[in-house]
Amino acid sequence: MSIVRVAVIQDSPVVFDREKTLKKAGVLLRQAAGEGAQLVLFPEGFVSAYPVGLDFGARFGLRRPKGRDDFRRYFHSAVEIPGPACDALGRAAKEAEVYMVMGVIERDGGTLYCTALFFGPDGSYLGKHRKLMPTALERLVWGFGDGSTMGVYDTLIGKIGAVICWENYMPMIRTHMYSQGIQIYCAPTADDRETWPLSMRHIALEGRCFVLGCCQYLTRADCPEDYLIDPSDFGGESPDTVLIRGGSCIIGPLGEVLAGPNFEGPTILTCDLDLDEIPRAKYDFDVVGHYARPDVFRLLVNTSPAKPVVSVSGDTRFSE
Repeated sequence: MSIVRVAVIQDSPVVFDREKTLKKAGVLLRQAAGEGAQLVLFPEGFVSAYPVGLDFGARFGLRRPKGRDDFRRYFHSAVEIPGPACDALGRAAKEAEVYMVMGVIERDGGTLYCTALFFGPDGSYLGKHRKLMPTALERLVWGFGDGSTMGVYDTLIGKIGAVICWENYMPMIRTHMYSQGIQIYCAPTADDRETWPLSMRHIALEGRCFVLGCCQYLTRADCPEDYLIDPSDFGGESPDTVLIRGGSCIIGPLGEVLAGPNFEGPTILTCDLDLDEIPRAKYDFDVVGHYARPDVFRLLVNTSPAKPVVSVSGDTRFSE
């Protein structure tokens, strides 16, 4: 399939309320499908929060009780895989008959992860990508992903993968994605700075692929009343105070802006992608092909799961 219609959702969750967020996601998904989208991308941490402005009560040497309560609420609003919320997302994709890439906060045991989930138009769960490297205070509340979830999915509408937020500033993960032939590079984020669309243009031009940058548009009204932020960080705390201002965009494989960036409010960006533009773009630059120098530079990628506890039977001695 050469022409693929995609949609990027720039909107907000119902913060810390998983069930209401899932219902809202279903409405947005159907709206995008109604505009002809075959692939729909949601922002980082859409189900059910990117907790912008919170510090979870952490200081060196102490943890405040309110911060522990914030984490408990965050923990209980997260998504288990497999689990009911994951099933609900699959049903939504099936109802809309679209491929979907959804940013969630995943709960596994006692740890949370920032994760992108992939679903097929038949509702099937295709897999996930866990953010490898949480940024700054994110490391307080999210665990680290490993190399086992950095795949690219070969679908009927092209090869799709996801790199989350500031992972996109890690050249080696980008190179790994390019090496898998990624065609539709999904970049869910919470970065609403002017520089983000510029980074998306660089990645598209570097990888000779289509790039979908997808950010939330979040206001104070989207958060619970006891969501405590410092008003000076956002210029106020009235209900319409903007906490994350979007900036979503769609970029072509020669770095051309096809849609966005939008910093004005909630929106759905749609665009028709001609996948035949990718080989045209690779004519003079293929970063993992004819423009590579493997005699000088080579990348080693460990795609094995990194489990903290491994059970063995019989001889319990470790071997290399």
